[in-house]
Amino acid sequence: MRSVLVAIGTLPSRDERLVKLERWITAALDTRKDPDERRILLGYAIWHHLRRLRQRLGTAHATHLQILNVRCHVTAATGFLDWLTAQDLTLSSCAQPDLDRWASGDDLTYRDETAHFVRWSVTHRHASHLTFGAVRWEGPRGPHDGEKRWGDARRLLHDDKLTVSDRVAGLLLLLYAQRIANIVKLTPDHVHDDGDQVKVVLGTSPVVLPEPVAGLVRDLVATRQGHATIGRPDTTPWLFPGGRPGQPIGDDRLGMRLQNIGLHPRQARSTALFILATELPAAILARMLGIHIQVAVQWQKAAAGDWMTYAADVSRRIPQREGQK
Repeated sequence: MRSVLVAIGTLPSRDERLVKLERWITAALDTRKDPDERRILLGYAIWHHLRRLRQRLGTAHATHLQILNVRCHVTAATGFLDWLTAQDLTLSSCAQPDLDRWASGDDLTYRDETAHFVRWSVTHRHASHLTFGAVRWEGPRGPHDGEKRWGDARRLLHDDKLTVSDRVAGLLLLLYAQRIANIVKLTPDHVHDDGDQVKVVLGTSPVVLPEPVAGLVRDLVATRQGHATIGRPDTTPWLFPGGRPGQPIGDDRLGMRLQNIGLHPRQARSTALFILATELPAAILARMLGIHIQVAVQWQKAAAGDWMTYAADVSRRIPQREGQK
């Protein structure tokens, strides 16, 4: 109902996910009986995570993953404080052997998030003499199946039984390594059609779409309509409208739809980035896909390293000629 009132201009627009997160944090703080713990969690949840999220968002709305990230960090912090209480400890009295004991436990959860909370606590002098190292990103994990990527792309290009919106979203994921959170924010203004070429703006440089991808995007622009949209398609401000009036489809909802047609968004994007990083310079990759140049450089290094490892592995598997050792 509120979405309808916002869509017709009766109520101002607001970030519903962010509002729910604020309420969740408030409820989490209310459960803390110890005033010191409440003060620490207040600083960590609101003045660190929530403030940084608002600064990062600007006028945009939070994505499902951004909200989930904050909730996981706050949950990790409360879980660690609960463990300290059960051990008759506090953050200020916790020593490195105590932290190591927690880290070696069998029921360890939210390890990376807890490590972040510990480092934040030391920085803000809620704890001292504690070290909990961050896990450095060492490249993509899991297999990168290029054949599956092209097989999925061919299916999306030619399977008329699938909806046009799912086909276009899947192709943007498979061919251009777009995050689902970025796909749902696309509008018709990101698509430039001069009659001869169709271009889509994903980064700072428009990407010329080949056929039949270009034709599918043309169809989507002409027929897009969410479940809650009333009237002509051109009244919808989003390329992928959602069920709420005036709002795009949620990134979590689109992710579920892509999973239902056989795609695994995280692995598919990882594979696409890996392959594109072997074919394009980092600077072009960043401009074309809309990713940070440092991210593009990291992926290019990871892809080059993986390909070198693969080549070495293949060379070891080649049978040696008779008489060679």
